[in-house]
Amino acid sequence: MAQILVIDTGGQYCHLIARRARQAGVQAQICPPDRVGELAPGSRGLIISGGPRSVYAPDAIRCPGLFEQRVPVLGICYGHQLMADALGGRVRKGAHREFGEARLKIVASDAILRGVENDAIVWMSHGDEVQSPPPNFDVLAKTDDCRVAAMASADRTMFGLQFHPEVSHTPQGNTILKNFLFGVCHCQQDWSIASQISDLQARIRSEVGTRKVLFFVSGGVDSTVAFAICSHTLGPKRVLGVFVDTGFMRKDERSQIETAFAQRGWNNIRFVSAEREFVSALHGVSDPEKKRLLIGNCFLEVQRRISRELDLTSGEWMLGQGTIYPDTIESGGSQQAAKIKTHHNRVPEIAQLIRDGLLLEPLASFYKDEVREIGEQLGLPGEMVHKHPFPGPGLAVRCLCSDDQHPVESSNELRQLAGSGSGLDAVSVPIRTVGVQGDYRSYSNVVLLCGDADLDTYGQIAIRITNELPATNRVTFLVEAAKNAKIHSAMVRRAFVTRQRLDLLREADAIVHAMLREAGLAGKVWQFPVVLLPLSFDGGETIALRPVLSTDAMTARYADLPMELIRAMARALLALPGIDAVVYDVTSKPPATIEWE
Repeated sequence: MAQILVIDTGGQYCHLIARRARQAGVQAQICPPDRVGELAPGSRGLIISGGPRSVYAPDAIRCPGLFEQRVPVLGICYGHQLMADALGGRVRKGAHREFGEARLKIVASDAILRGVENDAIVWMSHGDEVQSPPPNFDVLAKTDDCRVAAMASADRTMFGLQFHPEVSHTPQGNTILKNFLFGVCHCQQDWSIASQISDLQARIRSEVGTRKVLFFVSGGVDSTVAFAICSHTLGPKRVLGVFVDTGFMRKDERSQIETAFAQRGWNNIRFVSAEREFVSALHGVSDPEKKRLLIGNCFLEVQRRISRELDLTSGEWMLGQGTIYPDTIESGGSQQAAKIKTHHNRVPEIAQLIRDGLLLEPLASFYKDEVREIGEQLGLPGEMVHKHPFPGPGLAVRCLCSDDQHPVESSNELRQLAGSGSGLDAVSVPIRTVGVQGDYRSYSNVVLLCGDADLDTYGQIAIRITNELPATNRVTFLVEAAKNAKIHSAMVRRAFVTRQRLDLLREADAIVHAMLREAGLAGKVWQFPVVLLPLSFDGGETIALRPVLSTDAMTARYADLPMELIRAMARALLALPGIDAVVYDVTSKPPATIEWE
């Protein structure tokens, strides 16, 4: 039995709570709400995750018997609200939403906040709030927009936090969780990645049996580590890797991957060219979700063709994928979770393979940093396991599209939010980008700021705009534009995925990452999407720069690169034919996702 049970109420960070417990060396198990009464008695403590619902809604998750257990309980976000509602407090829609950074004002001390500094940064993602705590609960902390950010009932060892201590962007969150795990629950440290590898290999042997595994490897961290551990576990004769050149790769990436794999002595890999097939499948398609589904279906068609060519249809083969936990949770893979985006590894045919027992995903319960550690344990070189993450659909989801022409829009409310105290101007650009707000997926227009400010000012305005305007989940600022360009005359033009646009984006991506390496900052940035937008100032298109800081992709903060480097990148990009503006994304996750699609 796990030392800690994490009750899954549908939050995108549910498994991240278990991840943080594992980092602390504590065994943790995810528990569905209807099994609390069965599993809780043998555990040292319970943690209730966040979730997308409202506790006062008809479909609210109630977790029967949860608060009757004789073990400590920590409620996070929805769990905090559920605790308050179930025990006699009051939960209502907040006057202000909170997404991203907030400052914690500690008003009373307790075991859960021991060692946490006053005015500490915490990470919020909520629209509802606890307006009054239950009887016999003390308010421990608040923020400017949340009157009960933390509460506790010492006599019942119950604690509620409106913010998310489990995310990396709550810097003292691990202190809070360790206070609960060790100070309150008295857990033991008995979990590590090294101890999990033998169990992982045993699961691979059990799932595969006597069959063989076909992997489509991209050269990214996830598929490389999945391919490596299966080859190591089953032997190279039972594992075949196929690298599909989709036409969506970065500049010179195929040759780099061929060289890297050859140096490792991996001869059980076949390279397949399928650029024409993938690019033509997206002809005339602008919807981001449809693009992902079509790309997933193309991968399956290539898989079927290769299976026929290699006579892999005898039932002796499984399909292997490098899917990791954030891929499944953001696709609604958790029992209670809301879907944020359709992952190309979760199209309907893949779901059927799962039901038929023909899909192997050895890394599906691990996070990116854990996958890197597994790769290191297997002896993979640093340049393989520490490269920046890259989406499976590649540049296709960084080449944004529009099926019609639209002018940018403005409003007095938006201008006031942007200009208050800063003098900045702002417009809403009708390009749909994906975000995550209150554990739900959102598609909204992007806001473009114009005017001189520092990165922190742009970032604070982004928080203000996304908190106050429900239809907005992403904010950028204009770095450079063609001479005499004006944001109010900019136009979204009709554009789709084409070889010409992909080549332009490839070149822009190569320029940006070369300059990042030359500045010695590649290791400081967790991921750096370079995005092509059909936003025209002077007949061309716009490049969006999206460098982020993260550890596990579940949350992220925009990277505060030196402004002189940002402007130098913009000048280099404006020299490319067809580029007439460069913008910089200053939105955190939430409310925006890392990728724009």
